[in-house]
Amino acid sequence: MTLPIQRLSTREADFLSRLNALLALEAETDEHIENSVAEILRNVRTLGDAAVLDYTRRFDQLDVSHMAALELAPSTLEEAFATLPADQREALEQAATRIRTFHERQKAESWTYEETSATLDGTRLGQKVTPLDRVGLYVPGGKASYPSSVLMNALPAKVAGVLELIMVTPTPRGEKNQLVLAAAHLAGVDRVFTLGGAQAIAALAYGTQTLPRVDKIVGPGNAYVAAAKRRVFGVVGIDMVAGPSEVLIIADDTASPDWVAMDMFAQAEHDELAQSILLSPSASFIERVLSSIERLLPDMPRRAVIEASLSSRGALILANDLQEACALANRIAPEHLELAVAAPQALLEHIRHAGAIFMGHHTSESLGDYCAGPNHVLPTSGSARFSSPLGVYDFQKRSSLIDVSATGAHTLGPIAATLAHGEGLTAHARAAEMRLKTGIQ
Repeated sequence: MTLPIQRLSTREADFLSRLNALLALEAETDEHIENSVAEILRNVRTLGDAAVLDYTRRFDQLDVSHMAALELAPSTLEEAFATLPADQREALEQAATRIRTFHERQKAESWTYEETSATLDGTRLGQKVTPLDRVGLYVPGGKASYPSSVLMNALPAKVAGVLELIMVTPTPRGEKNQLVLAAAHLAGVDRVFTLGGAQAIAALAYGTQTLPRVDKIVGPGNAYVAAAKRRVFGVVGIDMVAGPSEVLIIADDTASPDWVAMDMFAQAEHDELAQSILLSPSASFIERVLSSIERLLPDMPRRAVIEASLSSRGALILANDLQEACALANRIAPEHLELAVAAPQALLEHIRHAGAIFMGHHTSESLGDYCAGPNHVLPTSGSARFSSPLGVYDFQKRSSLIDVSATGAHTLGPIAATLAHGEGLTAHARAAEMRLKTGIQ
């Protein structure tokens, strides 16, 4: 078997055009999905619980007469956790501890400082950090059930101090995922509703008679969920609208071709649109990886998905050297970047754009997905150029503090008034000038 994976070289005249074509992902809007989502959002916003129940009957074959029947009792979550097989329960606990410990270091605190200018006018400035009141967490159900996503989304919110965390997850025909519910219990999720799709996003964004409106919605979902999140952004905050998952591996001759091949498989098995790219200055190493791919692929349970992904969006790229590989990595700005080289620390200073960077031969991307500690919710499709992983900071907001004394008003007033007059905003100027007089008028 010869896998038709693309082979590129930076020495080829058409390299950049071929690279751009490889990275391009058609973002055509599906008119049927957009129209369906718009109608669902409109109906839920108008009718509330009744619309949610109707869509749940139609899409999840779950027929209940009132929303309360879709909310799970805390004891249900606790039982799911308590009855897990011991190895799964221990793995969840260890992952949760590591994720929580990492994110506790991200928590921002309020601060103030007093002006130290020559006038020492007593003006105090600062920043007040406040957690969001209520956050909605969407967790896919059915075929795609990811307890790791529950931990990665819920724990940073809890560390931030979010007052109430509401999880929604579809349970088609009433089928619940025990691991997902156990993870919700472990992460401290406050309320869980068994509903999904665009109707769940609408309920979180607008609120219903039973489900309260949230301030932000996080978590992955299908095309309908993604379309709904895009449409409600501005009414509520959202984490991101993520594209297909991707990995870029920079490897030298010291790497294991089998390990690299399997890391490419790990990304490709997500779905046919996932992207796995190897970037190496060694032509012989690329050949060894290709041999590993062809030898290992037949034994993979998700072989068809992996093969489709690697054939359509995968690539083996020959670079001139590791410096050029780093420059290309910055151009691509991948979600996951593996530095499978002898001296990863030496390359790190040259990397500017990546969602998460995996250092050295023993750091597989899958460790980051589940239990290393940093968040696995990462920017995709080149958005690592301007975006960051999900973190505690996504569940906190900042308010500026300005406390001006009477003396400070005399220092700042003339400056503000001069600039306000220059902008033609007379009321702004006079508001500052009035405070230059003695006493409150």
